[in-house]
Amino acid sequence: MENKYNLKSPAVKRLMKEAAELRDPTEHYHAQPLEDNLFEWHFSVRGPPDSDFDGGVYHGRIVLPPEYPMKPPSIILLTPNGRFEVGKKICLSISGHHPETWQPSWSIRTALIAIIGFMPTKGEGAIGSLDYTPEERRTLAKKSQDFCCEACGCSMRTALQDLTPNSQPSAEDYKAKELAQQINFKAESTSSRQASESGGAESKPPTLTEENASSSAGQEAVDWPQAEQPEASPSARIEESQPNAAPGTGRPLSPRQRRSQQHNHQGQREIRDAASRPTFAAAPRQPQEGSHAGSAVLIVVLTLALAALIFRRIYLAQEYKFDYDL
Repeated sequence: MENKYNLKSPAVKRLMKEAAELRDPTEHYHAQPLEDNLFEWHFSVRGPPDSDFDGGVYHGRIVLPPEYPMKPPSIILLTPNGRFEVGKKICLSISGHHPETWQPSWSIRTALIAIIGFMPTKGEGAIGSLDYTPEERRTLAKKSQDFCCEACGCSMRTALQDLTPNSQPSAEDYKAKELAQQINFKAESTSSRQASESGGAESKPPTLTEENASSSAGQEAVDWPQAEQPEASPSARIEESQPNAAPGTGRPLSPRQRRSQQHNHQGQREIRDAASRPTFAAAPRQPQEGSHAGSAVLIVVLTLALAALIFRRIYLAQEYKFDYDL
């Protein structure tokens, strides 16, 4: 296998080192690469004691990317266990589903110990997770002893060392367990954060649907106070009541002046109608101070427009008077 891969590759160096460290099986786990593929490993782990998986030995695959250890591996269980789906990439903080939580300091040994630690936890709908009953898991744990992998030929009855009461973990196991505890803590933090986010989303007030928004807008239009509608100024009403007389002279207007006056009156009525028409919107009304300020600005604009109109009419009247005298 050494002649098949580039020995200068960081991934190849790392995997060959880990293969040498994990050559001998322990009482709780064992993993080795396939003879023809350094980037696919098969592993066996013992079910955690005092759990539904106690007494079971489970087999699976670890598929490593070419960028390992910078990117996480994919983990696939092959033995029915009631916690992880068989033949499917499982979703854990140490697997390829979560590259954002993977750390290059973690190793295959760390992943094996973390898998053992994750088995008694709840699936909570994660990808590749199952939530079998305790009775079903205990039944599968007993049947797991009869499993034999067709790819690597490993039998679960001889895959691991026998349990002994006086066995002591190695220094590497201590280090891997410390890293695995960090992985479990990170997974719990992630799940608790997601739960809090979902709870926060549930606590938010419901948003208005289109039907509610339209009904609330219609109700708001009915409740719109009439006093807020701007009224036309007295000068505008006077001008409307005398459309056929020149201001200040009492003389009849010429056809051109009457057309101009009618056009101006029509434009003013449209402005007043638009200003007095309530806006149908689902948004809440602005405070009274804002509406008064808007009304004052509108009155000022209308006053300036009327002043300009009066000035124009006076100018046209003077022009008409000059033509009449001639």
